[in-house]
Amino acid sequence: MPATDIVTVAIDGPSGTGKGTISKRLAECHGWGYLDSGALYRVFAILADEEGILPTDIDKLNNFAATLNIDFKTDSGGYHVYANGRDMTQLIREEGAGTIASKFAVIPEIRALLMGLQRDQRRAPGLVADGRDMGTTVFPDALVKIFLDARPEIRAERRYKQLKEKGFDGSLARLREEMAERDDRDANRSVSPMVMAVDAIRVDTSDMSVEEVVARVEEIVNERLGASGVNTPRE
Repeated sequence: MPATDIVTVAIDGPSGTGKGTISKRLAECHGWGYLDSGALYRVFAILADEEGILPTDIDKLNNFAATLNIDFKTDSGGYHVYANGRDMTQLIREEGAGTIASKFAVIPEIRALLMGLQRDQRRAPGLVADGRDMGTTVFPDALVKIFLDARPEIRAERRYKQLKEKGFDGSLARLREEMAERDDRDANRSVSPMVMAVDAIRVDTSDMSVEEVVARVEEIVNERLGASGVNTPRE
């Protein structure tokens, strides 16, 4: 089956908007695969940083990437990300991991290097891709494009709560600063900046519950599937 015939839903937006939760719920509902592009970048950046490889050392990063095997798996314990068999799930959710990843993500050669790994995740019957440039760069031909957003203070509070629940400590004020810095880097990088695709539908999740966002996203997806004549079974 040609890649363009596989149902692809691109969900973009900054952190703290609910992208991961909504994307996973949507993928599970329809029996589609799930790509967490942010996790892929974080794994790559953390491991490269552990090896002492600078974001500007492209030759070493190319060689490093050739040895890296990243898997996204859902089992009885939930959603997990593995790199060469190592469970990276908790490590990549620390806020510092996002800061490291964004420094690597602004390098054009690194984005090109990881593009193929992301596109390889598109398999039948469908894929929900969660990130910051899924609808603009990685899957510009996606059937459905959604941009989730929320007010900055709401996003920071959500992220802070997530970290506290997972046992990570930190300052809410510092978290707000880090998120603002990351948003600025992602929105102003020269290659694949975080912008809403012209054909995407924006959903402001600031004053919505998870269930309300899921319902709105499902509505958008079903409308697009119906308009395209695609009929995919649910599990």
